[in-house]
Amino acid sequence: MASLQMNKLPWWGQLLVFTVLGVAVVGAYYYLYEWPQRETLNARKTELAGIEARIAQGLETARKLPEFRAQVGDLEARLDGLRAILPEEKDVADLLRRIQTMASQSSLTIRQFMPKAIATKDLHAEWPIGLELEGTYHNVGQFLDRVSKFPRIINVGGISMITNATPTPAATVRVTCTAMTFVLLEKANQPGTASAAPAK
Repeated sequence: MASLQMNKLPWWGQLLVFTVLGVAVVGAYYYLYEWPQRETLNARKTELAGIEARIAQGLETARKLPEFRAQVGDLEARLDGLRAILPEEKDVADLLRRIQTMASQSSLTIRQFMPKAIATKDLHAEWPIGLELEGTYHNVGQFLDRVSKFPRIINVGGISMITNATPTPAATVRVTCTAMTFVLLEKANQPGTASAAPAK
């Protein structure tokens, strides 16, 4: 029936109908198939670009891995160096006994030995010990020399020296000072790491 009606149309009418039908078919193909496929393809391209970027980042990281390992080795070497000059907490009691020993070897009498408040930093703790010593100028010089040559870091500051009230040949001066030692914390910023007072 439709074909008979088409035959009744003039040639230009038939051409117009076929053109409209062709455009409708092409439009339906584009909107129902081509457009969704292009959207899917664009999404896949975006995903592929992201994967390629991650692969490139991974390759760059792999390329720098020897450099990172070298940096880790340098940091470990520096940490070992710090351990050589900074005692760990378990070594503090022994270190304080050594301070007492150096004072005794310098013929100084320890009148007071007063551990002070501990200051905790990121990687270490500062352990100050107040000292009151009695001896001679020469004895004090020997003590400071021994401390300066000690392999672990001990800073002696706040030195105050006065003439002994009752001087004797072995005790002409009385010295007050603070011996500051630094302790390497095994776990930085852990509560209670350096809360205990150093042993006497």
